[in-house]
Amino acid sequence: MAVAVATVKKWIEAQPGAVAAPYSARKGSPPVSIMYKVANKIFAILALRGDQSVILKCDPHLAPMLREQYTGVGHRSHLDRRLWINVTLDADVPAGQIKRWISMSHDLVCAKLTAKEKAALPGRNATRGRVA
Repeated sequence: MAVAVATVKKWIEAQPGAVAAPYSARKGSPPVSIMYKVANKIFAILALRGDQSVILKCDPHLAPMLREQYTGVGHRSHLDRRLWINVTLDADVPAGQIKRWISMSHDLVCAKLTAKEKAALPGRNATRGRVA
């Protein structure tokens, strides 16, 4: 069930208004991860080295259930475990589920944006109340 980092990267970058911000441990070294933001708010962090994983914002009621259901869903100590999940890409989580969680993470962040920030996002879809 392993999902390639390149595939996850493509799914994240397809989210409307997603902006990549590579993070390097040292200046001039290759990035170790990419933070993805919408309206300057993080919705995903993709690990490029080490464990292949993606950190996503999650509904606080859903996160504990996902950790129980999948061995590939955990948390990172530096983030609030109630609001963020760490998804290991080579574990038991189906690819379609990861793709849905990426959209959910994006939607959770977009829901907290101001009306002005939402209006500035590309591809507004009025029928769903979210960006297309």
